[in-house]
Amino acid sequence: MNETLLKAAGQFTPAQSIQAVTPLGNGLINDTFLVKTATAGFVLQRINAGVFPEPRLVIHNLAELSRHIRQKPRDSVKLSIPALLPTHTGGAFYRDDEQQVWRGLQLIRPAESREQIHTDAEAAQVGFALAHFHRLCSDLPAESLYDTLPGFHVTPAYFQRYRQLLAEPLTVEQDLDFARCRAFIQARQDRIAVLELAKQRGDLRGRVIHGDPKLNNFLFQPGRDRIISLIDLDTVKPGLLHYDIGDCIRSCCRNRPDNSFNLTRCRIILQNYLREAGDFFTANDYDYLYAAIWLIPFELGLRFFSDYLSGNPYFKVREPRQNLTRALAQFAFCDSIENRQDDLRDCLQDLKTAHL
Repeated sequence: MNETLLKAAGQFTPAQSIQAVTPLGNGLINDTFLVKTATAGFVLQRINAGVFPEPRLVIHNLAELSRHIRQKPRDSVKLSIPALLPTHTGGAFYRDDEQQVWRGLQLIRPAESREQIHTDAEAAQVGFALAHFHRLCSDLPAESLYDTLPGFHVTPAYFQRYRQLLAEPLTVEQDLDFARCRAFIQARQDRIAVLELAKQRGDLRGRVIHGDPKLNNFLFQPGRDRIISLIDLDTVKPGLLHYDIGDCIRSCCRNRPDNSFNLTRCRIILQNYLREAGDFFTANDYDYLYAAIWLIPFELGLRFFSDYLSGNPYFKVREPRQNLTRALAQFAFCDSIENRQDDLRDCLQDLKTAHL
């Protein structure tokens, strides 16, 4: 067993009880492990300091979220939020000899993550669960949390960074795929500030968001369509609900074989989201749903392409061109959303009429 992993895991449980430490999940940022012990188990996570330069702020946000939800009537909370585990000394995290920060988290079990939606019932649960999380957080002041990722989802800032990279000497091959990405971004640059401008005008306001509500962060009850938990809470922070909604739709409504947009599934997710959201979702919030559904996958494609141009320092890759391939997939998905724009806008208007 890796000595570093064993020592880190041993900060949260007696070392002699540890049976195995194995990789868990497929996250692109932090390193996550399942620690099996003689009596139970827990999740061990090494926080990526290159992404989260102040890990203690990430820990603070999770602790504040857990405290807030524990105060609610038990029968009003439909999701289990993983609790932080204290170290032997009572700390909230462990810093190793190389200054890497580790934390222990409650293991939600029995539970399973899913990489694809197969049924309408699964899609409905995703919409409900995301809205329920937002509802639980709707009375948690956003200013009580730290902004652990300044600039996260600020698309104009990602675009500015991208332009800076293009102005520098490039080490990647400027082939057809490179040209396709550049052309796609160039043709749509006038739309990338839509959510930031709405926030500046006061049309949208910052609230507590999950920050990464992709499908495999929703945990299902095994063998059933019921979601019991929403995990990977490193990115819980102040932000726009639209960031979460757009990212959830991106994750759940992209048909993988051809990167096409699944409008039917999108409608089901939003119907159930809005049914649970109730009055914390305003008329202005409805008006920017299309922008969010289109913008967030565009932004991710821009980030993947920028990471490729700069040598893949952010997103984990198995081969050098993987982030380029990821960017092309997101841009193809954006293109499919654009092709269904009229139908999607009609759907969103129907939902607004039904729920307001």
